[in-house]
Formats: sequence, C-alpha cells, structure tokens
Amino acid sequence: MDYYKPVLAMIGLQFIYAAVALYTRVAFLKGMSTRVFVVYRQGIATLVFAPMAFASRRKNPARCSLGLKGFAWILLASLLGVTANQNAYFEGLYLSSSTIASAMTNLIPAVTFVITAILGMEKVNIRSLTSLAKIFGTLICVGGALTMTLLKGPKLLNSQLLLPTKSLLNLTPGADTWLLGCLLLLASCFFWSLWMVLQVPISANCPDHLYSSTWMCFMATLESATVALLTEKDPQAWILSSYLELSCCLFTGVALAVSFFVQAWCIPKRGPLFCAMFNPLCTVIVAIYAAIFQHEETYTGSLVGASAVIIGLYVVLWGKAKDIEEIKQETDPKLDQKKIVQVIIDESSEKTCKIDLEEPLLSDKSTKDDH
Repeated sequence: MDYYKPVLAMIGLQFIYAAVALYTRVAFLKGMSTRVFVVYRQGIATLVFAPMAFASRRKNPARCSLGLKGFAWILLASLLGVTANQNAYFEGLYLSSSTIASAMTNLIPAVTFVITAILGMEKVNIRSLTSLAKIFGTLICVGGALTMTLLKGPKLLNSQLLLPTKSLLNLTPGADTWLLGCLLLLASCFFWSLWMVLQVPISANCPDHLYSSTWMCFMATLESATVALLTEKDPQAWILSSYLELSCCLFTGVALAVSFFVQAWCIPKRGPLFCAMFNPLCTVIVAIYAAIFQHEETYTGSLVGASAVIIGLYVVLWGKAKDIEEIKQETDPKLDQKKIVQVIIDESSEKTCKIDLEEPLLSDKSTKDDH
C-alpha cells in the first residue's frame, strides 16, 4: 500500500484541481478580481497550514530548522512558483476557459524536462531512444499548445454563456482575450515547472514539508498582496460581495494547502515528473463538466491540440520510465554480480563453470579460511 500512496494522492489531487478550475471561473465571470482572489487564497492557505506546522514543531522540536539557504530557496519558489504562477494561471483561466486551462497544464512535464535538462538534472543523449522520446514528446506537447492557442477551428459544442468583461490590459472580449489567456497559461506552466524543480533543493535543506509549505504560503500572500495593490485600482474589488466569492476563496485556499503538501510529499519520493503525469485526468474531468454545466465552447482546434499535448506527455513519461529502469539495472547489485559471473564464464571457455547466482562470489567461510 505504501507504494501506491503517491498514486492515490495524485489522483485525488486532480479532482481537486478540476473543482478549482470550474469553481473559480464562475466566480471570475460574476465579477471577482483574479488578483484579489489570489491574495485571499494564499492567506487562507497560510491560516490552514500555520496551526498544523506549529503543532508539528512543538511535538517534535528536534526537527530541522529552515536556515538562511533554505529560506532563500523558499523565497524564490514563492515568488516564481506561487505568486507569478497563480496570477498568470487564474488570469489566463478567466480570459480563456476552464478546459483550455486544464489542458495547458499537461505541458508541465515537457517544460520540466527542458528545465531539468538545462540544469543537468536529466541526462540527454541524442543517441539514446529514451532521450529522443523525451525530446520528441516535448515538441509534440509544444505543438499541441500552439494549436490550442492559435487555431480554434469549427465549433463542436455549445455557445459560451458569459465572456470576460474586464481584463488586466482592458482587451475587448473575443479573440484578443482568448489569445492573451492562452499565453498567460503557457507562462503559468513555466512557473509551475520551476516550482516543482525547486522542491528538490528545498527538501534537501528542509525535509519538513509542512513547515516549508507554511513559509511558502505566507511569503506568497505578501507578494500577491503587493501585486494586487499595484494592479487593482478599484477598492471595491477587495470586498467579497456574495456567498459564491466567499466560498470560492475558502475552498480554493484549503485546496491550495492540500496541493502544496501533497506535491511536496510526493516529489522527493517519485520525482518532479511523476507529479505531472496525472494532469490529463484533470483535463478530462474539466472538459466533461464544463461542457455540461457551464456550456463552454468546444472547438476542433482545441480538441486536436489537447490530444497532441496528452500524447506528447505520455511519450515524455515513457522516456522517463525507461531512464528509471536503466538506473535500477545499473545500481542493482544482483545484476552486477551476474555480469561478473558472465565475464568469468567467457574467460574460462575451456572449463565448465557452475555458479549459483543467488550466492555471493566469496562466502564468509572462505574469507575466514584465507585469514
């Protein structure tokens, strides 16, 4: 069961992501400011995390401290992977659609591969089939994202009930907001991938995921409030005028806290790419519910592009899975022992060698006799 716990956690997380995408878009179309929403969401997540982190540290005070280096990593992760990511994602969600937003998140494994390859965390060998799979899978993902962004095509389902009425750049509703929304979602994928990669040094400096997540949410709250104060000119935007807006902030704040903790727990166990492989499930959930309940428009170009992104995603993950198998084979002592035995057999071709591969080459008894 311990082996499948990360899998079950990530599946549950995709249902939470789908609910957030559907719920928040309704609140945005009803007039809620995306920048103010991000501030409230981060603040609520901090309030959820803080008591648990305090209780955890008080129960076990000997756990590691954050340290200056760990604090610097968390500050960088909160600025890029949380503040920039959340503002870009929700503004893009508002200007495009829930389905497009969930489909764009499938780019994260491809972007993560590119970043980790540049940083030397992923090996790239153009003569290796696994490396070629990851490279071509990345290209397919990017091509699918560009298709969703630039090519709508014939409409398949529904006519959208509501369109964005106000945006950060005051664009007119229609094609302009759609294109800007897709570009913002692409930027969000890049920031999200950076956040996942940054979890590796953060976990090394502060293995207490609850403690590090609390600090990350707190700093992201301050950073998001600064962004909102600079960009939101209407003071009335800070007032939650309906139960829809209040419940949306509460639900997504708790969901963010759960998301941070689950991903911070899973990444050290399975790696950054593992946490991104479940994103297509969220896309399917959102596409079905958005078409039925929100009457979102479904275009041919969006469908083809989303399919290409998902195909590219699994090509990348196939290459990653093969890499893991190769690493296991290289580090398995039993496999190394078999290679040694095979060399002995090859060099002693004139003799009959019969060796039990399950036993060590030198027994404890033989070593004692030698001494």
